[in-house]
Amino acid sequence: MPQVSAADVARLAGVSGQTVSRVANGSPRVDPTTRARVEAAMAQLGYRPNRSARALRTGRTGTIGVVVRTLASVGNTRMLEAVTAAASARDHAVLVVTLSAADDRVAADAAFAALRDHGVDGAVVLNEATPTIHDAAEPGFPVVAVDADASERFAAIASDHAGGAASATAHLLARGHRTVHHIAGPRGSLAARERERGWREALEAAGAPVPEVLRGDWTAQTARELADGLVPDLAVTAVFAANDQMALGALHAAHAVGRHDLAVAGFDDVVDAAHYWPPLTTVAQDFEELGSAAIRLLLGLLDGEPTPPHTVVPTRLIVRESSRPPR
Repeated sequence: MPQVSAADVARLAGVSGQTVSRVANGSPRVDPTTRARVEAAMAQLGYRPNRSARALRTGRTGTIGVVVRTLASVGNTRMLEAVTAAASARDHAVLVVTLSAADDRVAADAAFAALRDHGVDGAVVLNEATPTIHDAAEPGFPVVAVDADASERFAAIASDHAGGAASATAHLLARGHRTVHHIAGPRGSLAARERERGWREALEAAGAPVPEVLRGDWTAQTARELADGLVPDLAVTAVFAANDQMALGALHAAHAVGRHDLAVAGFDDVVDAAHYWPPLTTVAQDFEELGSAAIRLLLGLLDGEPTPPHTVVPTRLIVRESSRPPR
């Protein structure tokens, strides 16, 4: 059976060979209707781009690096899943490296050295790993940072963490709570910092007291320990946790002392959030759009497009039974 060529695909789809090449390389500079027609022609003919030939022709390997600090948190794993799916849809492979050393600079240098050794075309850096890239990423190496401050050196994208946190806090206040306590994420995390900011601004806007922040590490266990010192105080009626895992820890602490009246809200809308007891009110991140946007931005940088301004993806408050009014 003769090998199917890009020219065969171009003839069937009624497009130029350059358009077929752009679709095969995952370029965002293709009209969605045209892309669908080319992909349908590829599927009909059984065409598979030759990665080695493409690398020789374009200087690109079709492999994208992903840098992550840990996969222990649900947010990181869902982001990795979304980025991998978006890259696969653009016919790109993904190489994941973790920051293994305790020293951030050493870990970042090692991570980017590994990416260079494997010849990746560019990188997506996730969440808590983003503070390390300011010095480690070489000028000219395309990088998209998820949950990072805006920078001229790389493209940055984030959920509307502050807006989401403000909506959860305002919702709890609207239910009749005098104030809302906060179990925050770790220092150095943009997501944690922005969620704390949204919580604080919502309280200040309502003229509500601003309690002392409790600092967690994204885990249910640590949040449980923090909340153990909080929930015996009957004046504490509402808690906003910076992620759903810590919200679970707060609910556990409340149940342990018979506080079935404590209102709790989280952030992320993990798959099991609707099955917590009570079902958890939370802020949903659009992980699929974050992953798609990160890959779209990176491929644009690879195609020579200018670094875009900071991209913010909206969040959405999901109200469930855990955000009960006070007694």
